[in-house]
Amino acid sequence: MSESTPRPAYRRVLLKLSGEALMGSQTFGIDRAVAAQIAREVGEIRALGVETAIVIGGGNIFRGVAASAVGMDRAQADYMGMLGTVINALALQDSLEQEGVVTRVVTAIEMRSVAEPFVRRRALRHIEKGRVVIFAAGTGNPYFTTDTAAALRAMEIKAEVILKATKVDGIYSADPVTHPDATKFETLTYLDVLDKRLKVMDATAISLCMDNKLPIVVFNLRTHGNMRRAIMGEPIGTTVRA
Repeated sequence: MSESTPRPAYRRVLLKLSGEALMGSQTFGIDRAVAAQIAREVGEIRALGVETAIVIGGGNIFRGVAASAVGMDRAQADYMGMLGTVINALALQDSLEQEGVVTRVVTAIEMRSVAEPFVRRRALRHIEKGRVVIFAAGTGNPYFTTDTAAALRAMEIKAEVILKATKVDGIYSADPVTHPDATKFETLTYLDVLDKRLKVMDATAISLCMDNKLPIVVFNLRTHGNMRRAIMGEPIGTTVRA
């Protein structure tokens, strides 16, 4: 990278994707075109030399909380949701490798024939070698969301920021879809998010980030180039920090 080329604001990041991000305009499952677009943008930030890890949700396949609300045992439902994240991780891995991005899927639940079990030092080694690591199966424990998994993995790999990709362009005082007059926040503290009960990430994840001073940048994944803009430190979306 030449002296005149702007340098990324972050050297190592964790990208948090919801399962719904892979649905596109569908109501269920994986939209291959959307997965390919995400893969291209991840490839762009890897080309900048940014070490990248991803935590992906499973809400497009199965949502444990919703299933437990209608009578299923919560722990059983959460394990099913974790397996949904593995399906998404494998789909995203395929899209990334079609873009020429070397990728490893690492799971918190062992299934060695399809992915590596999570070993922190091994995952760090992959990242240091320039491979994109996709963390699947959440934390491996029921009652914890993939938001919490994202905060945990980000700290374990010493990421400098969590990039939280959503379908809106930041954090609002209320859902901007149903409340057009909702106020968008440019910056927030962790305590603001907790006190206002803003639904950007769950309280456990926010508390983990607060305790470890790990910033969160919330941005709209559907706007092409936003991932790169966030990496370059441009003021997009909403930033949560101390």
